[in-house]
Amino acid sequence: MAGSAAKTVHDIFISMESGPAAASGADTAQAWLDRQSPALGLFVDGEFVRPADRRTRSLTDSKGGAVCCTLCAEDQDVSVCVSSAVSGFKLWSRLSCYQRANVLQRLLGVVGQHAQCVSQLCDVCEASCSWSTLLRLLQYYRSWAQLRDAHFTGWKPQGVVTVVASDDCSLYSLMVKVLPALAMGNAVIVVPGLSAAPPMLLLAQLFVEAGLPAGALNVLTGSDVLFGAKVVQMRDIDYTTYIGNKQDGVKLCQATAGSGVPVSLSAVIGATCPFIIFESADIDSAVDGVIEAAFKKKNQVHWVLCVQESVLDAVVSRLRLRVSGMKCVSLSAEGQRAVLDAAVQEAQQQGATVVQACTAPPSGAQYPPTVLCGAAPSSACVVAPPPGPLLPLMTFRSHTEAVALGNHSPHGHAASIWTEDLTLALETAKSLCVGSVCVNSPSVCDPCLPVSGHKQSSSCTDGGHQGLYQFLRPSSSSPPPPPRSSSSPVSLDYSSFGSAAPTLVIPDGADPASSPKFYLQFVGGKTCKSESGCSVPVRPPGGEGVLAYCPDGGRKDVRNAVEAAIKVQPGWVKRSPSARAQSLYSLSKALEARRRDLAVSINAQTGLSLEEADEEVELSIARLSDWAARCDKVQGGSPAVPQSGSAFSLPEALGVVGLVLPDRRPLLSMVTLLGAAIAMGNAVVMVPSQKHPLPALVFIHVLQAADLPAGLVNVITGNRDQLTTALANHSVIKAIWYWGSAEGRQYLHFTCSSPLKTLWLHCQEEDDWTHPHPSILEEVWANAVQWKSVWIPTA
Repeated sequence: MAGSAAKTVHDIFISMESGPAAASGADTAQAWLDRQSPALGLFVDGEFVRPADRRTRSLTDSKGGAVCCTLCAEDQDVSVCVSSAVSGFKLWSRLSCYQRANVLQRLLGVVGQHAQCVSQLCDVCEASCSWSTLLRLLQYYRSWAQLRDAHFTGWKPQGVVTVVASDDCSLYSLMVKVLPALAMGNAVIVVPGLSAAPPMLLLAQLFVEAGLPAGALNVLTGSDVLFGAKVVQMRDIDYTTYIGNKQDGVKLCQATAGSGVPVSLSAVIGATCPFIIFESADIDSAVDGVIEAAFKKKNQVHWVLCVQESVLDAVVSRLRLRVSGMKCVSLSAEGQRAVLDAAVQEAQQQGATVVQACTAPPSGAQYPPTVLCGAAPSSACVVAPPPGPLLPLMTFRSHTEAVALGNHSPHGHAASIWTEDLTLALETAKSLCVGSVCVNSPSVCDPCLPVSGHKQSSSCTDGGHQGLYQFLRPSSSSPPPPPRSSSSPVSLDYSSFGSAAPTLVIPDGADPASSPKFYLQFVGGKTCKSESGCSVPVRPPGGEGVLAYCPDGGRKDVRNAVEAAIKVQPGWVKRSPSARAQSLYSLSKALEARRRDLAVSINAQTGLSLEEADEEVELSIARLSDWAARCDKVQGGSPAVPQSGSAFSLPEALGVVGLVLPDRRPLLSMVTLLGAAIAMGNAVVMVPSQKHPLPALVFIHVLQAADLPAGLVNVITGNRDQLTTALANHSVIKAIWYWGSAEGRQYLHFTCSSPLKTLWLHCQEEDDWTHPHPSILEEVWANAVQWKSVWIPTA
């Protein structure tokens, strides 16, 4: 254009001057935030809504500057959102797998176009998720959306899934839950934490632009995690998964107890993870790795450095050199400085020496990278370290001590092992009670790796095809009905639940010749009386008369049974799968030898004819043989990872499992659950049906005749609620499978978040034990195992 001062591309090329700079990603992110001002709205039914007169929450950066404000939704917003999700689920679930996969494929392109905006928004909000990792998640779950019906035959989506996160949860951790739920055909309501809310709202907008039906993805922002509990308690919510810190997860579980909605917890934020350096490691690489993991990344976990004594001086000298050149690290709040100072002073009083980059500034939310050399395993900075750039260092002499230190934490999220000895690395990886192990590398996250948080870290599996089961349910099953209504739990006194005495108690000492038979319980491979010294009557179906007396077990009996179980379970799980299979076959043969006695007990207890009772025994024999055949058929794998290196997944036993058995089909249901649990290497504490305990008591003779280690299976009879309370409050029991009352399910939901247990809760009437769909048996099998992933990089 004549008279224009603007230079053409040709002019710039000739003069070799720099052209005008493109708008930066930060400017793009800020522009998006400016368009949403004065506060980010709720994303409901495919669009942003901003109801009037709503409270707001302010998000600030590490320097105290304002980033944005989010609305706090109220009850009427929740109702509208859930109605939208129900409609969105109908539309989304009706699409074919190919159509759903195409939507996720289009989303790859849309996110790619807005990659700078998404990445910079995560940086501004400190929600840590790069666009490359987000694209990797989309690529992985786009494929599973395509393959759902082919791989998960007989399964269907849960329905409306709620994903709740704590304020300190990253966007990546949130999307690890959201994307698989959508890929399996669910509608999702996201209740993000404060830091992840802005990028999550942006992604929801991009999802709709890519073709996701309105209502299939909704985002509700609230004041705290208890707002998420309000969403969970709505009638049409089918499943809830939580990710974040343990404290908020406990609040969510307790607030939603009695809602009838299954809740899984991934308490990964704040977990303590071991970083183990053996003398055979490349020390320079190991120190580089620990500096990157502990100080350079925005960590959601706390690392504890464990160093073999023979290389301690070499490691400490390199740490001093590396730390001396580092700057102070920004904290999320200025108040954390005092907490970190107190932790350092306490460690020094206990004998630790401090390696610090520089002196902390007099004020502000900053703290220098700090290494506490010689920290005691019992020190607060090791057991529950405060958030911040703090790295405790402990020493060990042998491999056994290294594993003991690594398993010292109540968490079981991840570990990093450094050694050039591959045999030592694999042996250590298998011995550590964690869900993810990286060898000669800091922690690596990829959605193809299945990870089950061990101990207090998680009650579910994320990643891999194993992590998709939490968002599916067998097609032939229906979700358990809520105790009364989805908004009003049963009125329950948690402190006194299960403490009521039975209506009639008969002392074991009274044994007149004319009285019915007195049975004994089975603990540690031996029959014994209950610790209470009492028995309760077992009545026939009509309720008239007494068939027998069974022990009235209690808390002390559960304690004895768990002690027996934890002694034998490590040896049992070390047996080869084929050896465990042979033991189960021997149990099946012992059951065959007692089939007449068991048929008579079923007939007397349930009122079934002898022919029907014998048929149940026959099905039970076949079911045990099925589990025996599966023992060596479910193996781990080697997922194809996008980075150089090798990875493999390992199925592991849960540990000690508590079984509270159903009333229906008392023998068949018992062997179905028992067989799956012990086939995968677990030990079991069984509570038979309170209404029909005789088949389980006769089954004790089968256990005595079988080739099973003493203490692997324990049978305790008595009041179901009282024994459920004892199981729930025992810290060693890892999982509870429960068939029983609404009150019992509510009690377990409330109680088993701390200490965390994997729960599988059912009502009495919902299962067909005689002709179950194969997917139901697959569900039983999946609940008996947890997964560990091991990553070994290559040059």
